[in-house]
Amino acid sequence: MKTLKCGGAAAVLAALLFPAVSASAIADTLPGTGKTVRYVQADSLGANYVADQIVAKAMQSLGYDVKLSTMNITLFFAAVAQGDVDLSTDVNLPQREPEFRAVEKQAEIIGTGFIAGGGVNGYMIDKKTADAHHITSLEQMKDPDVAGLFGEGGKAELISCDPGWSCADVVNYQVKKFGLTQNVHVVSGKYEALMTDVVSRIKSGSPAFFYAWSPSWVTSGLVPGKDVVWLPVPADALPPRMPNSGSALVKGVVGCAGGADPCHMAMASWNAGSVANRTFASANPGIKALIQQIKFPPTVWADWESAISKEHNSTGLYSRLADQWLAANRTQFTQWVAAARAAQ
Repeated sequence: MKTLKCGGAAAVLAALLFPAVSASAIADTLPGTGKTVRYVQADSLGANYVADQIVAKAMQSLGYDVKLSTMNITLFFAAVAQGDVDLSTDVNLPQREPEFRAVEKQAEIIGTGFIAGGGVNGYMIDKKTADAHHITSLEQMKDPDVAGLFGEGGKAELISCDPGWSCADVVNYQVKKFGLTQNVHVVSGKYEALMTDVVSRIKSGSPAFFYAWSPSWVTSGLVPGKDVVWLPVPADALPPRMPNSGSALVKGVVGCAGGADPCHMAMASWNAGSVANRTFASANPGIKALIQQIKFPPTVWADWESAISKEHNSTGLYSRLADQWLAANRTQFTQWVAAARAAQ
């Protein structure tokens, strides 16, 4: 577990944000003074880790002691319902909504997500193979000659998500629903490791077929429309109880195979959502107001993902990227914190 300390540092930061008020006066009135936030980040690396650092700094500037831990989001839902943790801003919505609905008496969704406009998700193949064989739809994987380009014996290897992730549920359901089981073998495992291999294969000129989302480190390293293309699906199809909020026909998707616009994605746009324990949210309206305001442009999210794709083993990367954003966006950050204090 990582613990982010504030204490006297909160008063110093607060004095910088509100110079007209003395540091001692601010420390006495900060809404988080004497309180702790048990803050959870997902066990899947990405730009969310940078956003988490910024959120943690904002909560610290409100006076809170922030204890940041890493947890699988499936386990987070049980923990937040039981009151063992307070908050996560790493919940992929709407894919995770069925799990949220099971605990919504004890937990609540705050805001509409951190990515302005949301992101997209679906199936991808390398552009080289798509162009050479005129592949413009996922449905073409029914043809063993097409599927065989991405595997052996006329059967494609589809690199999917970690077992237990909601996107893995989507992939497994759609492969069956679209009649692809005969020609498509779904490969699940630790997504980051699998995708590191996929990136290497495509960069070396070999075919690959996988599930991905954007903005992400994968689609920063493999540029849609240049290195890879999105394969439109033939119809809407989601597992029972998983909502398709909005339309899966998404306009303006860069790199949709065959130039389709709108592009029929695996599901409607996703976002990095926030879920908190209801008792905690009620007792801390400033944090609720803070999270409701926070938005990052998709370009910023993509820049973070790109840096992560190149330096994901770099020590202190997420804190460094967060500090760089804070240095360039101090006014925005100050406004978020001021509004959060006013809501208390």
